[in-house]
Amino acid sequence: MALQQIVEQIVAGLGYDLVEIERSVGGTLRVTIDLPWTAPTSEAEAAGVPEPFVTVEDCEKVTRQLQFALEVDGVEYKRLEVSSPGIDRPLRNEQDFGRFVGSVIDLTLKAPMGAAAGGQVSATRKKFRGTLERVERAEGATGAQSWQIVWSDAPQAKPGQKVSKKRAPAPLHALGFVLDELRDARLAPIVDFKGRKAKTQPGFSDIDDGTQVPD
Repeated sequence: MALQQIVEQIVAGLGYDLVEIERSVGGTLRVTIDLPWTAPTSEAEAAGVPEPFVTVEDCEKVTRQLQFALEVDGVEYKRLEVSSPGIDRPLRNEQDFGRFVGSVIDLTLKAPMGAAAGGQVSATRKKFRGTLERVERAEGATGAQSWQIVWSDAPQAKPGQKVSKKRAPAPLHALGFVLDELRDARLAPIVDFKGRKAKTQPGFSDIDDGTQVPD
């Protein structure tokens, strides 16, 4: 059985979602897990109920089961690390994108799409950072869900720098896409000193810091 299948079966069987598998040149096998996500109810949002996160105990449980399964299947590795997603969590599927609408993300396209941004960006550009938004479907529309990121090329203000209220805001750009057009997408690793991550946009979801549990 392939490594991906082994890990997916173990992780899903224990009630978690598999986010990512990485193999390092030195033989380390890194497995990132998360708790299954469901859209919060309006009551939970109103009450400010925090989203649950992966704990050290969760990582330890998955580690023990993976060690046994990988040994039985003869998978070679020197070190096993199971962790929760970090602040640069990868976004892999429609559910991930729906979960993090309103968050700042980094994405890389498979092919340049400068013209899709109104011709206002370089025609060869593939990497973008912006706020993730869902593009609402027209009534009766079928096919893949469309998304977009919105950003401004205005320079970031330095800490302590005062920004004049009279200065005209920089224009916003938008780039629409579907998931098949992406090579990679991740939450932007933005942090500040007031918390674990910067809530620069409304709806920025809490993500637990990556806690590694070696074998």
